[in-house]
Amino acid sequence: MLATIAKEQRQERILLTLKKLGFLSRSQIQRLHRLGGDRNANRILSDMNDYLHAVRLDEKVYYLNAAGRERVGATKVLKKTHQITHHLMRNSLYIAQGCPSSWKVEVKLAVKNEVTVIADALFTMADRYFICEVDNTQRMAENKAKIAKYRHLIALGVFKKQPKFIWITTTEYRRKQLEKMCEGLDARIYTRGDLDV
Repeated sequence: MLATIAKEQRQERILLTLKKLGFLSRSQIQRLHRLGGDRNANRILSDMNDYLHAVRLDEKVYYLNAAGRERVGATKVLKKTHQITHHLMRNSLYIAQGCPSSWKVEVKLAVKNEVTVIADALFTMADRYFICEVDNTQRMAENKAKIAKYRHLIALGVFKKQPKFIWITTTEYRRKQLEKMCEGLDARIYTRGDLDV
């Protein structure tokens, strides 16, 4: 009886995490919910297949199906798209930053008639904004334009304290390009390998 209740509670926690973060790889779910070894994690997730869709990339990636959305009250319907890797990279930042409770995705930052930019993710800590960006497939010109918009927001005095920028990118070459673009900003740039995405 107690084992059944514990199993239900664990499943509920995993489903709520998927509701919040969208797509998660098996290893990300393992880390977030301390599921132990790969075999144990696979067994637990296999028991949940009534609530989950899975797609195979480097490893299995899970997201909520209709029954899973209904069980946790999720309204956003996710489909298998080329954006899965973007989600996984962003979720790696979430895990690396210690799973901040104020974490929000796709946050619009704007000053009317001046500048608008959508941050991939954002969280606050000690009255400071931490702005997270994922550089997966976009052109460097797009990243440069986004950084210019952030500089404009800073110049307009939108933030009480200078924000910290946290990037995740795909290669060392792209990391170096982003470092040059972020000169003068408080920025930390990771590659996927740094965070074991």
